[in-house]
Amino acid sequence: MKKLIFLGSALLLITSCNQSRDTRGIPGPEEVEARMPDTIRDPEHEAAELKKQGYQTFLYGEGEQQQLMQQYFIVFLKRGEDRGQDSLTAAKLQQEHLAHLERMASEGYLSMAGPFGDEGDIRGIAVYNTPNFEMADSLARLDPMVVAGRLAIEVYPWWAAKGSALK
Repeated sequence: MKKLIFLGSALLLITSCNQSRDTRGIPGPEEVEARMPDTIRDPEHEAAELKKQGYQTFLYGEGEQQQLMQQYFIVFLKRGEDRGQDSLTAAKLQQEHLAHLERMASEGYLSMAGPFGDEGDIRGIAVYNTPNFEMADSLARLDPMVVAGRLAIEVYPWWAAKGSALK
């Protein structure tokens, strides 16, 4: 009798764990359509749209391997001449600096930013997504750390595939 109860319990457990798609709501691998990651569908159209907005672009490659290259601007955030602020002022400037970078990102002007991991003269970088050098330079100079002289900037044009990501 114990064997019969054990067998019945095991069978019930196995069937309850083997749920179908309808009860779980998750399709199996055979039902999932394979697709490419989100990429630019029509690079020529995207290039034309960016050009209307003043961005510099070019197409690189052929066929399905074609990439839309866009000019971005890398801003090197360097150690500034005026680093004599007290710790309270420096901490406040750091908060304002991070708020500035967050604002630039939320408004679509900043693609990426971060500090370097050493104590060298270059403290960090920011990659600006703007149509021209003057705009990137102007936005970077609005950073409270730059205004206070704690950081200085150098801006350089830089090309990257539109939509590319760090890996």
